[in-house]
Amino acid sequence: MLKIPGYVDGPLAEGSAYLDDPLFWPVHLGASLRGEDAQRAAFGADWDSAMNLCHVLSAEREWPVFSVPLSSGHTIHVVYRNIEGERGVDYLLHHPTWPAAETLAVDDGHFMGPGLSWPELLSAARQPATREVDDADARLLLLFPTLGDALIPDDAAIALTAALTALTLIEEPAEVASALLENQGQWAPAHWRKTDDVWINDGAHSYRNPRNAFALPHGRLLEISNALNGNPA
Repeated sequence: MLKIPGYVDGPLAEGSAYLDDPLFWPVHLGASLRGEDAQRAAFGADWDSAMNLCHVLSAEREWPVFSVPLSSGHTIHVVYRNIEGERGVDYLLHHPTWPAAETLAVDDGHFMGPGLSWPELLSAARQPATREVDDADARLLLLFPTLGDALIPDDAAIALTAALTALTLIEEPAEVASALLENQGQWAPAHWRKTDDVWINDGAHSYRNPRNAFALPHGRLLEISNALNGNPA
């Protein structure tokens, strides 16, 4: 059974096999597919099959984990936390020298985030990897629910559309990409800025906003910024 230092005990299981299922992606991105039009475009006639997959992913007997290694030696773990009444997806960052993983974002009814800006999402997706989740398109879609950025560049839709085209059977990937970028996450899009070499935001629910009482300490924020942006430690 998998273990993530400092994370709640649960039946963690490698989830990479799900990544080959084209329906996994709209299910995983569901929180940003709000409204009937967005859901119709994403799921089409596969709604029932998608709901069956959702039930499998949320089964208490097994918590799927997807790991995204970064060049810095850190790893982002995406965990389907399948506790009855407290289901959600946790986005954790860990380094072998840390005693416990840090939470970047939480996608559930008591959401926390954002965890990444658009440049960081693109950087994390495109960092080279030879183990675990190593495909750039899969990494982009897997980490997308952590996004919260008020200043999305014009070419973001192109990258997102390309990933949806490569990994899903969605008939109108550009339409779905547009809907995803419009909604992003459950939180309001945040404004990001660099202060003392640390990328921070103004999100009221973000661990990366130093103004929040629950924010991560400066040292961790610096290390996280460097890891996500592909900078040397």
